[in-house]
Amino acid sequence: MRSRNIVLLILLILFIDQASKFYIKTHFYIGDEIKVFGMEWFRLHFVENEGMAWGWKMGGEWGKVALTLFRLVAVIAGVFIIRDFIKKKYHKGFIICSALIFAGALGNLIDSMFYGMIFQESDPYLQNIAKAFPSNGGYASFLHGKVVDMLYFPVIRNAHYPQWFPFWGGEDFEFFRPVFNIADASISIGVISILIFQNNFFNKDKQEPVKTTAETKSTVDDKVEVV
Repeated sequence: MRSRNIVLLILLILFIDQASKFYIKTHFYIGDEIKVFGMEWFRLHFVENEGMAWGWKMGGEWGKVALTLFRLVAVIAGVFIIRDFIKKKYHKGFIICSALIFAGALGNLIDSMFYGMIFQESDPYLQNIAKAFPSNGGYASFLHGKVVDMLYFPVIRNAHYPQWFPFWGGEDFEFFRPVFNIADASISIGVISILIFQNNFFNKDKQEPVKTTAETKSTVDDKVEVV
C-alpha cells in the first residue's frame, strides 16, 4: 500500500475532526445541544474533557500534562511504526486501521497541546461562546488544553434498570451515554476492526503440505531416471 494514500487518509480524518471541533467551540456554549435533522437519537452536545477518549479523566494538572506527553510520544512513535508496516507490506486492512488509530490520537493531541492557547474559556454558567485567537490570550497554557466532544447518540433515554438488577437496580438507564468526537470514533473503529478481523490481518501463508515418505521416494526416483 502506498504511503501517500495513508497520509491522505490521516489528513482527511484530521481535517474533519478539527473542523468539527472548531465549529462547535465557536458556535456552542458548554452544554448547548441541538437535534440533528430533528432526530431524538442523534444530537450535537458540546462538552469538554481533560484529554482521554470518551470523556474519561486523569486526575490533576500533572495527570493532564502526563497524559498529553504520553500521547505526544505515542504519536511520534506511530509515524515510524506505520512506515514500518508499509515497508514490510503488512495487510492493507491492518495498515488502514493503524492509520485510523494514529489520526485519532493526533486529533486529540492537537486539542490538548494548543486549544488552551487559541480559544477563550467556554464558561458553562455564563453560557458564553468562545472566540478563537482572542487578543488577551487563551484559557490555558501549552499542554493544558481541553478536548472538544460533541457527538451524542442517546438511542434509549429516560429508562430505568429493573429493581432486581444487580448493583444498578432502579437507577436511570441510558444508551448510548458517552459524548465523543471524530478522533475518538476513528480510534475506536481502528481498534475494534483489528480485533474483529485479526485472523485475516495476521494469517500467515499456508505452509506447503508435508510430503509423505512414498511421495519423497517417488520424487527421488524421477530425478535419478532423468539423470
